[in-house]
Amino acid sequence: MISYLRGVLAAVEEDKVVIDVGGVGYGVYMSGHAMGKLPPIGREVKIHTYLNVKEDAMQLYGFLTRDDLSVFKLLIGVNGIGPKGGLGVLSALSPDDLRFAVLSNDVKAICAAPGIGKKTAEKLILELRDKLKLEDALEHIAAESEVSKETSVYSEIQSEAVQALVALGYGSTESLKAVKKVELQDSMEVEDVLKLALKHMVF
Repeated sequence: MISYLRGVLAAVEEDKVVIDVGGVGYGVYMSGHAMGKLPPIGREVKIHTYLNVKEDAMQLYGFLTRDDLSVFKLLIGVNGIGPKGGLGVLSALSPDDLRFAVLSNDVKAICAAPGIGKKTAEKLILELRDKLKLEDALEHIAAESEVSKETSVYSEIQSEAVQALVALGYGSTESLKAVKKVELQDSMEVEDVLKLALKHMVF
């Protein structure tokens, strides 16, 4: 079983990334929330993984922290929620947001996840209420900060570039993908990233 991958971020696609580990490219499905925290293409990353084996395919799902992976495993343990559904929940809600939603019985917040209806959200709350704890959410806020700190120099520039593209009329998802394709250099400003990102936009 593959517990994690450490390698170079080679590409960012619609719903997955490609990690180059020793010349082998691994396609890893990730939530939009996690993909937004990745460093620029060309930099090293460590992704915790879950291998989903089906009759016709083997798929890797990736997470930035072991806590994210643990919450994902809890999600797919709920009847009616598969790996893609679990990833959808984590795209709409961070693990800590999910903890707060479950513990506060916030069905509406969980229904914001794609493919999750009211009945499934209620079942999720019922089954996870005793497994997700508020103390864990408070403890992992610090861990999340450490992950963000590694890319803080670049994330502000990337965020501003994405906002600029959205202001120009592009979708948020395609804007994020285009900006992630730009390999940042220390001397780059927002305008430099914006110009290069525009070249990656699909017309």
